[in-house]
Amino acid sequence: MASAQNVILAGNPGTGKTHIAIGLGLKACMQGYKVFFTTVHRLLTQLRESHAERTLRQVEAQFEKYDPVICDEFGYVSFDKQGAELLFNRLSLRTGRKSTIITTNPGFDRREEIFGDSVLTAAPVDRLTHKAYLIDMNGESYRLKETGQMMGEK
Repeated sequence: MASAQNVILAGNPGTGKTHIAIGLGLKACMQGYKVFFTTVHRLLTQLRESHAERTLRQVEAQFEKYDPVICDEFGYVSFDKQGAELLFNRLSLRTGRKSTIITTNPGFDRREEIFGDSVLTAAPVDRLTHKAYLIDMNGESYRLKETGQMMGEK
């Protein structure tokens, strides 16, 4: 956290991305850091509501107090232009100053599928991934494996 590097956990569903992100957050808490955990959908809803209510600066100030911010489920919900701008402006402001941990199923190389506009997202994604730890979490789903084992026991 002290080096303000981002962590991107990308891979198939059920491979432990959220589990690892929570573990990193707990470790940061034990070291005295303030941690904020949210899904990207929840964060985007909060940003849109605060933008409409003209309280976005207050949300930004609160958002900046955390190190790290954990954004789970990146890429599950596609964004419109306003949503992408709101989200990435907040995340980009943290670059080089505060750590952000992101979990995502599709990798950032497939950003057009998530955001619809590669031009709009190129610079923010470049900032998020610059000097970040990019961790490939592709593999078998632990959930499917556990379900298979449970079904085999019956």
